[in-house]
Amino acid sequence: MRIVYMGTPDFAVPPLQALLEAGHEVAAVFTRPDKPRGRRMALTPPPVKVLARAAGIPVVQPATLKDGAAAKRIAALRPDVIVVAAYGKILPKAVLEIPPFGCVNLHASLLPKYRGASPVQAALVNGETVTGVTAMKMAEGLDTGDILLSESTPVGPDENAQELTGRLSRLGAGLIVRTLEALRAGTLRPEPQDDGKSCYAPMLTREMSPVDWKLSAGQIHNRVRGLYPWPGAGASFRGRGLKLLRSRVAGNRAGTPGEAVRENGRFLVCCGGGTAIELLEVQPEGGKRMSGADFLRGHPVEGIVLT
Repeated sequence: MRIVYMGTPDFAVPPLQALLEAGHEVAAVFTRPDKPRGRRMALTPPPVKVLARAAGIPVVQPATLKDGAAAKRIAALRPDVIVVAAYGKILPKAVLEIPPFGCVNLHASLLPKYRGASPVQAALVNGETVTGVTAMKMAEGLDTGDILLSESTPVGPDENAQELTGRLSRLGAGLIVRTLEALRAGTLRPEPQDDGKSCYAPMLTREMSPVDWKLSAGQIHNRVRGLYPWPGAGASFRGRGLKLLRSRVAGNRAGTPGEAVRENGRFLVCCGGGTAIELLEVQPEGGKRMSGADFLRGHPVEGIVLT
């Protein structure tokens, strides 16, 4: 099939690679504009652009899809289908109506659960033990279109958002190829979503970082892994920031929520409900990431309550 592909971050790279390997013709790749990154704020291309350029595919980086120019450009490409994977922009009706096979979005959740911007993070923060990817036919609403195909996968108890995103991306790569094969063969039976079972995954912000130590150790552990690597879970230790990078539920322990404990070389913190969490890896403000044990060697924790 002749495809216009729309995607931006690492999540969108394996699906694009899979479509190319399956022999589909990618007429163009639409992605977000380059952004300044790093200490030097150098303009950096999105990962999808890097792959597209290496494959010799034309790359388009419009600031908006709403002015009509993008729709005209896409129409001129005469795509059979538009495939979207974590593009980061909403497609207007004028674009949705262009391809004869419609627009197919690869979403990193089992819809209708976790529509929206951060489905992987939301699934982890909420302690889901199963998630997956969904190929849906796009409509004007936010992730509301009919489900074409989906595939589920168990979530590891210590798997973080970065790891799970990578796995779902690879799972989605196979799913999108199968979806287009079935779409071309006319064997798909689109299934409307049950809006009554829907929930939304909001856009990530830095305001999500601070940990509430009154939550149980399990809930805090889910936040640590769900918000990794950005915006990251964080706390205040002696008035300075402390990023919580990796953790483990440490069982029951009486103590004030937020109370730091050194136990057999382990960095424990008391949580709500008489539970405790072990901080396996942290990063002090202005410092490097280190194990909890290494942090204890340079930071006395007796009598300290994290906030």
